[in-house]
Amino acid sequence: MNFHQPPHIYTGEVVLKVTDLNKLTSFYTEIIGFDVLEKDDNRVILTADGKNPLLVMEQPEQIHPKEPRRTGLYHFALLLPTRADLGKAIKHFSENEVRLGASDHLVSEALYLSDPDGNGIEIYRDREPETWKWQNDFVAMSTDPLDARAIVEESGNEEWNGLPEGTLMGHVHLHVASLPETQAFYEALGFRVATHYPQALFMSTGNYHHHLGLNTWNGAGAPRPSEESAGLQAYTLVYPDETTLAAAIGKIEESGAIVESKPGQFITEDPSGNGIILRLHR
Repeated sequence: MNFHQPPHIYTGEVVLKVTDLNKLTSFYTEIIGFDVLEKDDNRVILTADGKNPLLVMEQPEQIHPKEPRRTGLYHFALLLPTRADLGKAIKHFSENEVRLGASDHLVSEALYLSDPDGNGIEIYRDREPETWKWQNDFVAMSTDPLDARAIVEESGNEEWNGLPEGTLMGHVHLHVASLPETQAFYEALGFRVATHYPQALFMSTGNYHHHLGLNTWNGAGAPRPSEESAGLQAYTLVYPDETTLAAAIGKIEESGAIVESKPGQFITEDPSGNGIILRLHR
């Protein structure tokens, strides 16, 4: 089952403001395994399949290091097609002495790391949806130890060769200022709560475990970062059709959100100032 195509609403490309475009490009190509799709003096578009953007990096003229304890990006999450792909990634990171966190979330198996600007990255694979345990419309998730040895064994003698073509932007996890306010906003955009966690909630469409993670771990009422701070510029929500997109825009405008129309997309932000690009499935 593909939770990242119509009729679902799902996460697309993420746009980051970075402090050193060349340094970050080297990291994302050599360590994470992206390919460069487009590049100019202050902007790089990265891809896994040579066609579709997954990560866009921009270096503004005025930029300073990511500010702590703010709203913004907790991590973006790259979804790999298979467990063997995750095993190859573990071997690659180990060979390059990359510092990792890891968790078994019951619904998925995940690795965690950060880029040189301090942006969080999750790289994960989903277990089969039939194995996910739902009760009263909420899915069971956990943070158990990861059986990395078994995952590596599944990859056999296959070598890491960058991100596989089927890699997707599986979900985006955000620091927010208020969970109730943020939940209401994303419900208006078409999402529903899939599970709760201490000071966090996870939302999705189509019974995915989560397309969006939202937390107040930087403190309830956390301030927005300044415009010059490195970090999240915006992330993308992809809608299956014009009717669904128009309905979502109408609902958030009713709640007071400002939505800007640009060619092929709409620009808004959630109540915590996290930028969002709204567009149709291509």
